[in-house]
Amino acid sequence: MKWGVIATGGIAQTVTADMLKVEGVTVLAVSSRDVAKAQAFADRFGIERAYGDYRDLLADPDVDVVYVATPHGRHREVTLAALDAGKHVLCEKPIGLSVAQAEEMVERAREKNLFLMEAMWTRFNPLIRRVHAAVRDGEIGEVRSLRASFGFAHPFDANDRLWAKEAGGGALLDLGVYPVALAHLLLGVPEAVHAWGGKAPSDVDSDAGLLLGYPGGAHALLTCSLVANIGCEAEIVGTKGSVLLADPMFNATRAVINGVEHTIENEGYTHQIRAVEQHLADGLTESPAITWDDTLAIMRTLEEALGQIGVSYDTVR
Repeated sequence: MKWGVIATGGIAQTVTADMLKVEGVTVLAVSSRDVAKAQAFADRFGIERAYGDYRDLLADPDVDVVYVATPHGRHREVTLAALDAGKHVLCEKPIGLSVAQAEEMVERAREKNLFLMEAMWTRFNPLIRRVHAAVRDGEIGEVRSLRASFGFAHPFDANDRLWAKEAGGGALLDLGVYPVALAHLLLGVPEAVHAWGGKAPSDVDSDAGLLLGYPGGAHALLTCSLVANIGCEAEIVGTKGSVLLADPMFNATRAVINGVEHTIENEGYTHQIRAVEQHLADGLTESPAITWDDTLAIMRTLEEALGQIGVSYDTVR
């Protein structure tokens, strides 16, 4: 498969560098609204083609699959255009700003019979897979409590993508998606969502605390913040033991399962890229590790929490 990278920001640079570590991967093209930035990106990573508009990249018949690394507010627009152009899509998380957007993207992929995956790289981390197996196989007994956090202090600037509403800014969509996705992986879809948080002058959430309720009283306590350094770790407690995921839990390299330490090397996004390549080779349209139903369920929890805090992205299209 020949890849096209849409956008040239920090995440695009990090993921592209990891793409090039995966044997057999070809990054053929890159696009940016500023063609000079696209060319500089192409020069840095040895990419053959640079475009000043993502639509020109999508018109390139040699590009098979695109990685959408734009700010969240443009995920829907670019992903739908890519699918309409016949390209497979790996879209950064969160896949959209609302359930409606995510559903539209999934339906378009289904209609076009094309691969679409939210880039929830944590699902492909070998240590997270080990923790998931430990929970699934009952190594810590019945899970009763999950606690996870992700947050740091980031100065407010209405034009910064983390704070700008048009860009899909806010703590939950950018950071909270990780704790929510971890809870979804280990506990499933919650029966109840209770959220409380603050709002920034730009009308996005500045921080949030979530209590997710599950059958039988199991619960998840999740926090995210753009105004306080709350760290990024998780603890899962069951009736027979526990798991501690050390900071940064979204790219876990250390976990303690029932008192036994497990560590891995940091291999970044390479596991995710290998998985996408394999899924495409197998002719799949969605990943078994992060299915369309998974993505929609996570988005429903995020949207419900945002609504309780008083944040809506309905005007961002």
